[in-house]
Amino acid sequence: MPQSTPAKGLFDELTIRDVRLANRIAVSPMCQYSCEDGMATDWHLVHLGSRAVGGAALVIAEATAVLPEARISPQDLGIWSEAHIEPLARIAQFIHSQGSVAGIQIAHAGRKASTARPWDGAGKLTEQEGGWNDIVAPSAVAFAPNYPMPAAVKVERIASIVDAFGKAAQRALDAGFRVLEIHSAHGYLIHEFLSPLSNHRSDQYGGSFENRTRIVREVVNRVRQYWPERLPLFIRISATDWVEGGWDTDQAVELARSLRTLGVDLVDCSSGGNIADAKIPMAPGYQVPFAERIRRDAGILTGAVGMITEAQQADDIIRRGQADIILLAREMLRDPYWPLHAAAQLGKQISWPAQYLRAAPAGTAARQPVEEIEPVQTVAESSRAGK
Repeated sequence: MPQSTPAKGLFDELTIRDVRLANRIAVSPMCQYSCEDGMATDWHLVHLGSRAVGGAALVIAEATAVLPEARISPQDLGIWSEAHIEPLARIAQFIHSQGSVAGIQIAHAGRKASTARPWDGAGKLTEQEGGWNDIVAPSAVAFAPNYPMPAAVKVERIASIVDAFGKAAQRALDAGFRVLEIHSAHGYLIHEFLSPLSNHRSDQYGGSFENRTRIVREVVNRVRQYWPERLPLFIRISATDWVEGGWDTDQAVELARSLRTLGVDLVDCSSGGNIADAKIPMAPGYQVPFAERIRRDAGILTGAVGMITEAQQADDIIRRGQADIILLAREMLRDPYWPLHAAAQLGKQISWPAQYLRAAPAGTAARQPVEEIEPVQTVAESSRAGK
């Protein structure tokens, strides 16, 4: 397991590689569907920046497409070109100025690409509506009747997609992010390869566990060529499809073991999203057992996510050793200042922005910016330099 400080409670520090998190609270990646051509906007600055002001130690930007055709919707965030770096860098800099660490999730939508954003309805888009026809998946199997029919991706194109993840990692580094997460959950491209319910291939990317997980190992290896050793690499997985015969927790544990040896530091444990009619028994903390088991059986740091809303609930998860961080999504939408309120409820000290100290409890310290990390040449950079 990567070196980290002991898990004592929600407001204890956590160090992963060269990155120190001030507490165990992270903002989960949440799509905002608010871009044009993948460009981050003022909405993203305010949305993500306000959660950093609110005291989350780690703020992870939403699923960010590694290619234009890898977007879920036409309004998705992107990182497929150098032009995307500057607006993302502005966001990362602000997050760091608030004492939080900026992270970003890189993704490929697979068979869920070219679909409408939630408030515009569900399902596939026509070209006239801003959609596109270049949609790939492991096999030509649609997610649902109202979703696009994908083409089975050719082996040579898989290599180009893997390379796109690596180049996206380099751009994320250039933008100043300190934590990178690979999206391998929720029925998007990498998860589609993992599950035999969506992967019907008979080549080196289908059939056996080794073959179905091949693309994940290739992506991790390529990303680690660009993402420096000093910085943490996370992966989000769905620990189960919630359908018999699909991807399950036993396979998730085995995958986590293999990824730990390749340089993944933490598994962000979600579930579902690959089968439209899966019956998911949702309840407070319903996904925590996945984080607990993967942490124990794979010997890797984990993040717990899903219907975690109360301070004591989150603190108990950390204290029991069920996970190393808590990732909050909808609760952070409802309350950007959840960490400040949780600290008060648990009787813990947490730093506040200097601008807000007049409203803070007596004796509260002013928050300090995250220290800069000296640039270190990556493997890819060394290779380009001919070393």
